[in-house]
Amino acid sequence: MGRVALVTGGTRGIGKAISVALKEAGYTVAANYAGNDEAAAKFKDETGIPVYKFDVGDFDAVAAALTQIKADLGAVEVLVNNAGITRDVPLHKMSKEQWDAVINTNLSGLFNLTRNVIDDMRGAGFGRIVSISSINGQKGQFGQTNYAAAKAGDLGFTKALALETASKGITVNAIAPGYIATEMVMAVPKEVLDTKVIPQIPVGRLGQAEEIARCVVFLASDEAGFITGSTLSANGGQYMA
Repeated sequence: MGRVALVTGGTRGIGKAISVALKEAGYTVAANYAGNDEAAAKFKDETGIPVYKFDVGDFDAVAAALTQIKADLGAVEVLVNNAGITRDVPLHKMSKEQWDAVINTNLSGLFNLTRNVIDDMRGAGFGRIVSISSINGQKGQFGQTNYAAAKAGDLGFTKALALETASKGITVNAIAPGYIATEMVMAVPKEVLDTKVIPQIPVGRLGQAEEIARCVVFLASDEAGFITGSTLSANGGQYMA
């Protein structure tokens, strides 16, 4: 049995691709999801990967779930913080609930998950933490002050924690995807994609979820042990930080 990897938001979109890629690379994978039971059941049937339902924004729920995952599979050695939501609206129309929902899931979720696995990683002298940020956390985006703030916070979290854990055999990195051909992006009208989105991407196309997954597999590997505190931008050249 390979190292135990947990992927949050791991049953759909980019998270699904990451879960599958890690399993194919030999990891024992657990996939978290928040609420779509039908999609999670389909994912489990298709992949054989066990699924765990909990809210990454709820510290106590995360702690209980990590205890169960450890009992079922072993201590988590690779954590992929992928779960994320959007509540897009200009700040002057944004509610406190819309702000809190995005910050709790997309930023506080990193603390909740990482805090619950870090002691085992430190004790083992090994760990890989990879957080999925966003191009919009690097450059900003109209209508996404909550999302951009959270995703930028993910990058600061990554750098600070990397300094704390480097001597313990634990690497901490982030990936900042650009526009990826997920269900959410493909719901955008084709005319908008063709005239507004893709022309901004120098390579001339949307990214694929599997391309992000391959980045995760590399950063989780032993071969990436000298890389920590880094942000890997995978955006087709749309934004060069």
